[in-house]
Amino acid sequence: MRRGIAAAVVVSALTISASACSSGTSDSGSDSSGPVTITWWDTSDATNEAGTFKSLIKDFEKANADVKVKYVNVPFGDAQTKFQTAAGSKGAPDVLRADVGWTPGFAKAGYLAPLDGTPAAAESDKFEPNLIEQATYEDKLYGIPQVTDTLGLMYNKSLFAKAGITEAPATWDELKADMAKVKEKAGADGFAFNPQGYYAMPFLFGEGTDMVEVGSKKITLNSPAAVKGIDTLKGVLAAPGARKLDTTSNAYANIMDAFNNGKVAAIIQGPWENANVFKGSAFKDKANLGIAPVPKGSAGQGAPLGGHNLVAYAGSDAAHQKASQKFIAFMTSAASQGKTALANGTLPTRSDAYTADVVKNPGIAGYQKLLPAGVARQPLPEYSSLYTPLETQLIKIISGQEGTKSGLNKAATEAKRLLPTYSTS
Repeated sequence: MRRGIAAAVVVSALTISASACSSGTSDSGSDSSGPVTITWWDTSDATNEAGTFKSLIKDFEKANADVKVKYVNVPFGDAQTKFQTAAGSKGAPDVLRADVGWTPGFAKAGYLAPLDGTPAAAESDKFEPNLIEQATYEDKLYGIPQVTDTLGLMYNKSLFAKAGITEAPATWDELKADMAKVKEKAGADGFAFNPQGYYAMPFLFGEGTDMVEVGSKKITLNSPAAVKGIDTLKGVLAAPGARKLDTTSNAYANIMDAFNNGKVAAIIQGPWENANVFKGSAFKDKANLGIAPVPKGSAGQGAPLGGHNLVAYAGSDAAHQKASQKFIAFMTSAASQGKTALANGTLPTRSDAYTADVVKNPGIAGYQKLLPAGVARQPLPEYSSLYTPLETQLIKIISGQEGTKSGLNKAATEAKRLLPTYSTS
């Protein structure tokens, strides 16, 4: 799964069109004497991941003859807006695989059914607490975590060894020093950066800040700490050994291709790329992939927690709600998550799914160690939408078109349009 930040849309600002929802309508016309048919919108990669989920659906239907599942794969980049449109017109799927950042906004809009006390949440105590926190809005549980992720420093051990580097850099200054060594001694670029807002978050967390402080109702995109964090990023990208910044529409794919084939020694990336990395010429030997925490800033180290929740549409009738809860429980069970991890290389959300076979995958084992330090997204419906103004100005800042402070001031101004009651730094 390529993880991109979907086009941000504020729920309260949407104008819903009833004519746009026909493709997502649940099959509520099931014969009362036959099985209930629920619709599931899966937002996973249709090529690399969807086959596993289709197989799990077959297992579920064999074990639950009273429920049929209509599978629909919806491209991740389209799913947020498509669900909002369909839900506003009472034509949404019964179950959605939702990015963790969408859950609060959908819940605030009344599109999701609370899952507390239902079969879907029967084993909620088995999940990582910070992931349950991300699925909760105003003290109600609206999603069950299906897969999780965080950012780490992926690095090529053989290129590091050629440069005389024996361990992963722990700070940004150490990364800069290592970049120069790799360029000089191994002939590859030392580091490449994907210029998306999500990938800049470790630089903010490393200075002890975020895009916003919900408790104090303050936008912190332009705080002194944020400026320091982005200046740190600028310094890394300007240092010897950094790969030339790619701001084209193909930047993500270009960076991954360069890393996978040994042209770049280190990148900030998540476990959703594990399977693709291992297909690269540089990682035919899986042991060559190093995974370490992202380097730390002056205030410490931090990386965002991401992933996907399975959520239930509030507009479904009682029979479909019951069937949806049963399906969500099955798909998020330890057995199902273990099967998903083995096939797709993604990270389970519950500790009992990390079986001996699962952790044989070095990509999974490496990222599992990083999860406890992951930073959960704040319970703000508009949080994901804040990535858009950050990313717009980030590209201008790191490409030299805008100063750090002035660019972040502009990002904060745009953020205030989304959060008019919040103050800015």
